[in-house]
Amino acid sequence: MNFGSDNVYGVDPRILQAVVEANERLTDVSYCHDDGARQVEQRLSDVFEKDVKAFLVLNGTGANSLALSAICPPHGGVLCHEGSHINTDECNCPELFTGGAKLVTLAGEGNKITPQAITAKLAQFVHGEHGAKLSAISLSNVTELGTVYSPDEVRAITALVKSHGMKSHMDGARFANALVALGCSPAELTWKSGIDVLSFGGTKNGGMMLEAVVFFDTALAEDFLYRRKRAGQLLSKGRFLSAQMLAYLQDDVWLANARRANALAQILSKGLNQLPNVKIAQPTQANEVFAIMPKRLYQALSDKGAHFHEWPVDGLKPGETHVRFVLSFATPEQHVMQFIQLAKELS
Repeated sequence: MNFGSDNVYGVDPRILQAVVEANERLTDVSYCHDDGARQVEQRLSDVFEKDVKAFLVLNGTGANSLALSAICPPHGGVLCHEGSHINTDECNCPELFTGGAKLVTLAGEGNKITPQAITAKLAQFVHGEHGAKLSAISLSNVTELGTVYSPDEVRAITALVKSHGMKSHMDGARFANALVALGCSPAELTWKSGIDVLSFGGTKNGGMMLEAVVFFDTALAEDFLYRRKRAGQLLSKGRFLSAQMLAYLQDDVWLANARRANALAQILSKGLNQLPNVKIAQPTQANEVFAIMPKRLYQALSDKGAHFHEWPVDGLKPGETHVRFVLSFATPEQHVMQFIQLAKELS
């Protein structure tokens, strides 16, 4: 019963088979100039209903940090939520890759940024060159508390920041989960809502190392080949990245995987919500469940072999803890049911 992360599970067999088949070709063009890389860009253009520039990279931290480097100068500032992955989990990589740009954090319920919070923060930057030049905003969709921005919410934010000359980035490490939760199109959730560049995640949803930086404003990608190389994110045997991405997109594997993970999260959330001493802390919208429970219950469940993590938040009562469960495309449904039953027995 492992709900620690969607990273703890392995690779979708269809994606793994694509890697095997790429290996059987014996040789191919190196450094992501293979035919597969061009096919990935065309396939992503089809998915997003727009000609895009797409670059395969090795991990989400690289994707986010490189994307931000393309839209924010070293003297710039990136608005983001205080709990965002780029602020709490990427070890200053965004600052490194941008050459020193400042992350300017905002608070917001459910780890979501609002136009009101942005307006208030913009009002603080009135000293010209004495402060960072606010140049970009980064939105996580899904957020780090499992909530989802709707296209309308994204549009309201991007319209505001664009009126101040800023660019917009979306951290889509769990983009597929957000998409199937909303039931909208990829285009509606991104460029049609004002997003300039997307970190398109696949590793958490069945890939081995499967991330892409997707530019909707293609002019921003002019120097990205150099940025990717300088950052150590250019894989010499690039065909193993393109093979993964093509398999991920084939027959909507990416959407089916996310749909299953989200459905399992709903089962777990409803089961936990029936327990008298457990409270669901955030709306369960994608593939993560956040709950408040007695610390003794958390420890008892852990002692029985269940893996999930405490997740720090303010405002807990003595004896309580806030925990996170992450459901994967590969989580056995029986493990979810076993966990719910175990939680009932131990409550």
